[in-house]
Amino acid sequence: MEGSLRLAGQRVLVVGLARSGAAAARLARARGARVTVTDRRAATELAPALRELGDGVDLALGGHDRADFTRADLVVVSPGVPLALPEIQEARRQGVPVMAEVELAARLLPEVPIVGITGTNGKSTTTALTGELLARDRRVFVGGNLGTPLAELVLAGRPVDAVVLELSSFQLEGIERFRPTVAALLNITPDHLDRYRDVEEYALAKARLFANQQPDDWAIANARDPRTVALAGSSRARLATFGFGPPAPRAARAPGPGGELWLATCEGGAERYEVRSRALRGRHNLENAMAAALCARVLGVPGREVQAGLDAFRGLPHRLELVRERAGVEWVNDSKATNVDSTVVGLSAFPAGRPHVVLILGGRGKRAPYAPLRPLFQERVKVVLTIGEDAPTVERELAGAAPIEAAGTLAAAIERAAALTGPGDVVLLSPACASYDQFRSYEHRGETFRQLVEALP
Repeated sequence: MEGSLRLAGQRVLVVGLARSGAAAARLARARGARVTVTDRRAATELAPALRELGDGVDLALGGHDRADFTRADLVVVSPGVPLALPEIQEARRQGVPVMAEVELAARLLPEVPIVGITGTNGKSTTTALTGELLARDRRVFVGGNLGTPLAELVLAGRPVDAVVLELSSFQLEGIERFRPTVAALLNITPDHLDRYRDVEEYALAKARLFANQQPDDWAIANARDPRTVALAGSSRARLATFGFGPPAPRAARAPGPGGELWLATCEGGAERYEVRSRALRGRHNLENAMAAALCARVLGVPGREVQAGLDAFRGLPHRLELVRERAGVEWVNDSKATNVDSTVVGLSAFPAGRPHVVLILGGRGKRAPYAPLRPLFQERVKVVLTIGEDAPTVERELAGAAPIEAAGTLAAAIERAAALTGPGDVVLLSPACASYDQFRSYEHRGETFRQLVEALP
């Protein structure tokens, strides 16, 4: 709410100088705060972020000083920084408020409907598609974990009619009053087990999305995932679900994988939509479309505009993105598949029947088993090429499911894939791992894949 957080003259410490942290620091400084940013990385590693910060911000780099935390009036935490950090815990013990960048920005945002979307998989596509649908008849900001931090919108002062945010569990750990008008929890599968004790702790972090909702808000959950329905149903908001099956009240339903869906909110009967865009092919994308259509309709987007938006959607980079067709071979960038379940979803989008997929797997593992990939291999996967730190684990856990070769690097994997494939084959980068062992981010990994593939003769 506008004016609900006073920053002028306050000592604000921003922890972590990634994109969200830099935006939070600039916003706090613009509102008159005395800002310090702290990061364990040295200034030489943070040059682009430091240029973005500009003047008037104090730097505490190369490590954390507990005194910076305890003498602050407010600590703002970037998503990549765990709240279990000892310095943060000490600040909390001494009564210093701690919040995420999205909480800071939302407190300074004028009154506007907010759609918050979270889940293990599909949240980027669903967020982008929801933004596309809402933009048919209003001014929309789309960002959060996807692209632009919310603080950038507040800094720009650009008037909007709605905000659509992709929200990670890391961001949601740091909210206190953040209240989305529409909150969607798409699914929960094992992820980030290097940060969370177990899946239950991870799920509870996701469920914070619903914590501040009121009876006139909407909570949307995946009907095939009972845990999401239970978590959404425990909120005070009106519950709507999406999934496969016959039409139902307050629900979006698809009778099958063919691209048709039915949607009913609290007004009138069921409405029929077609999902025809190639960017939304596959059962998982039909679920994403149902969730996005629900978000749009409960906020009043006309049905005809929902259909037009579904037809116009062109997809996102790094998510089943066709980079090139070369000599009858499709080269597909699914670098955003940073966990096993995402790779299951990506691989399932390709038809079974014959081994025709050269699958590039590996990176920095998240301790989740690779065994769920096995059932998809027999009628799809021609060979697995492993890269990165977790390559030995991939090979050990998937031994016998398909031929496996250790490529080591992405460049070597692409060179080998070019030699192994022929017309009708697919080379799929869907790593099931984080990228940080060899790349700055999954985007960097995907861009590198694109450049290497485009450079093939």
